[in-house]
Amino acid sequence: METKLARIAEIAKRQPKEQFTSMYHLLNKELLRQCHEELDPNKAIGVDQVTKAKYAERLEENLEDLVGRLKRKGYQPQPARRTYIPKDEKSKRPLGIAAYEDKIVQSALNKLLQRIYEQDFLDCSYGFRPHRSCHGALIQLDQIIDKQSIQFIVDADISGFFNHVDHEWLLKFLKLRIGDPNILHLIRRMLKAGVQEEGRLEPTEEGTPQGSIISPLLANIYLHYVLDLWFVKRVKRQSRGKAFMVRYADDFVCCFQYEADAREFYEALIQRLKEFNLSIAEEKTKIIRFGSKAEDWYKRNGGGRPSTFDFLGFTHYCSKNAKGTSFRAKRKTSAKKYKIKLKAFGSWMKQHRHEKLEILMATIRRKLTGHYQYYGIADNHPNLAKFKREVEKALMKWLNRRSQKQSFNWESFNQFLKRNPLPEPRIYVNIYGKRKAKAVVQ
Repeated sequence: METKLARIAEIAKRQPKEQFTSMYHLLNKELLRQCHEELDPNKAIGVDQVTKAKYAERLEENLEDLVGRLKRKGYQPQPARRTYIPKDEKSKRPLGIAAYEDKIVQSALNKLLQRIYEQDFLDCSYGFRPHRSCHGALIQLDQIIDKQSIQFIVDADISGFFNHVDHEWLLKFLKLRIGDPNILHLIRRMLKAGVQEEGRLEPTEEGTPQGSIISPLLANIYLHYVLDLWFVKRVKRQSRGKAFMVRYADDFVCCFQYEADAREFYEALIQRLKEFNLSIAEEKTKIIRFGSKAEDWYKRNGGGRPSTFDFLGFTHYCSKNAKGTSFRAKRKTSAKKYKIKLKAFGSWMKQHRHEKLEILMATIRRKLTGHYQYYGIADNHPNLAKFKREVEKALMKWLNRRSQKQSFNWESFNQFLKRNPLPEPRIYVNIYGKRKAKAVVQ
């Protein structure tokens, strides 16, 4: 199977306009079994209430039945179970949890499509792609701002992107590379499967369920044609100065040398998105002066500090290098993400405060380490240290509520931490060092 998938990737790379007309037969028992084995057994379950372990009890029979339904076009995806996770302090983000068998089929289809579209996607695209992380996007953005005479940033936000993907446009885009009608029919069925919430079935006439296995790839395909190619082939060529974009899923930042180019792009972006059933969130979209000349401009025009922008959980701001001799863009944990993370930790601590201390402390160490691994980039150490102190305060608060008698004062709590130390803040990504060389600027 890996040989067949590699062959698809080879053809897609060698022939950028090749249309793949025979792929459906690759959704066979071998690939479906592989996808079943790779699925995480701890993921949330869908409307069918089937877990990986339960499906595996009759694995051969289940896979034979699934392959038979796929062959005779009798496979019908079940509605996704809608749940919610916190988006910010005031709102929640809807997620669609697919049924277990649907996860298998989505994973298999994702493997096939990914081999094709990974050859097509541009270097400015980072979201949910193999070996292309958030840190990679941040490194590339830093290199663009630092090396390409950038002075203006368009910080754009698409309003409810995953809820407004136009199914017909998406299928038109897919037909440029996928000529197999059975694959297209399967994708259409997945898109139209609907969402179930509190026993109510809601049809899905637009959008892709955020949280499903195939949704990120379909979103990337949509934005590849709507945004990426348009920016590279139209915007860059028509700009008077330099122009660059870095996109992670539906979150993107555009960089310009000249203000006129930035403003023209902003107006054109509104019209471009409108053509494809999308719109910008105007309250979250802005043009700011940002770069090596921003601080001097603000000084000449009434003082104040240069504007900042948020991208991938970090606030980007104008600063100087360690010697104070030259411009450097720096990053710190965004205030919004910082508050959300602390609130989530406090809620978790409240629910788990009665666990055995060794189990509780081991989990907290993992949580802190995970926070450091993502937010531990150059210049952000002070925010990591601040986060650790706030975690310690929350820990003391909820340990003191394990019983009616207060267990700790600060002196005894510090002794407790010496016996049960938490990991110290650590920088995992030196955004200005060797990792920077991996970034690619178009």
